Amino acid sequence: MRILIVKRDKLGDMLLTIPLIQHLKRSLAGSEIHVLASDYGGWVLGECPEVSRVWTYPRLRASALLKPASLLRYLRTHRAVRRERFDVVIAAGGEFSRRAIEKALAVKGARTIAYVPDARSFAGRLSDPLPAPMGGHEIDRMLGLASPLGLALPKEPASPEFVAPKRAREFARAWLAERGLQERGYVVLGLGARRAARQPDQAQILRWSAYWRDRHGLATVFMWTPGGAGNSQYPGDDSIAQTVLDAARGQRPDIHAFRGPVVEALGLIWLARTSVFPDSGLMHFAAASPGGVLGLFAGPDLGPAPDQWAPRGRNAAWLRAAAQIPDLPDAEFLAAIDRLLERV
Repeated sequence: MRILIVKRDKLGDMLLTIPLIQHLKRSLAGSEIHVLASDYGGWVLGECPEVSRVWTYPRLRASALLKPASLLRYLRTHRAVRRERFDVVIAAGGEFSRRAIEKALAVKGARTIAYVPDARSFAGRLSDPLPAPMGGHEIDRMLGLASPLGLALPKEPASPEFVAPKRAREFARAWLAERGLQERGYVVLGLGARRAARQPDQAQILRWSAYWRDRHGLATVFMWTPGGAGNSQYPGDDSIAQTVLDAARGQRPDIHAFRGPVVEALGLIWLARTSVFPDSGLMHFAAASPGGVLGLFAGPDLGPAPDQWAPRGRNAAWLRAAAQIPDLPDAEFLAAIDRLLERV
């Protein structure tokens, strides 16, 4: 059986697709798993042994449509995928996505599986429409897409298996050496939830980093999503991070700032004692790292529920504030970080 997983942009979502890929490969003897993804996220599966091939295409935003080379590569990739004549095409995601379904249907596989709110809207086109789950973790929701192939959910909760690329770890070792830091001698504390209410504020970052410095002898690598908040597609946290850097300047040599690409950030996460992130893609990658992660979620009116998006991994834990993360009591956070540090 030749199966194509169609997965769109977000890096964290791509990581959470790995348990579905592994479940298919390990349960269907002789199966061949391919993935169709943008070049933005396809690299996540570069070391996944269960994947026979990752087909990547350039993301076409409004500006990219003016680049004939990108458009030509996009069309060539999709034509090549259609020629593969896949037995099964899966629009991988834990909920309905019309764009993902249209991309999966364009492959013209023998069967196409996807979640839809109303099967009639794709009558005659979608061979295996499934009702989207009402609850459950995103990993389990995607695993449910294997049910038309006769596969039940795994008996134990599944977590993504991932290792930071070698070049990322080599970068991290050089970066740490330049600053006199040791592997496992620091905590990564990150921003990346885009809204101030969904991530720690300046005062929390300074207090928390001082706590594990004084109690555990650990430095802090402070990282954030580069860019300005005004970027409509990928807003960054430069303005929020700058308030922390201004307050720490000359006063907190234990705080080391990192503003850089995702791949290099992964290297620092992989060599950390542990990490702290708000709900974000890097939180999920950190959950797969040796040191694990403490994920932070805002109240129910301010962001996704941890029931669906909590980090999963051997050393993954999470907290949810009653409302905004800046209101999270220090006692609750410090007790949770102590428990995690004792495990790792």
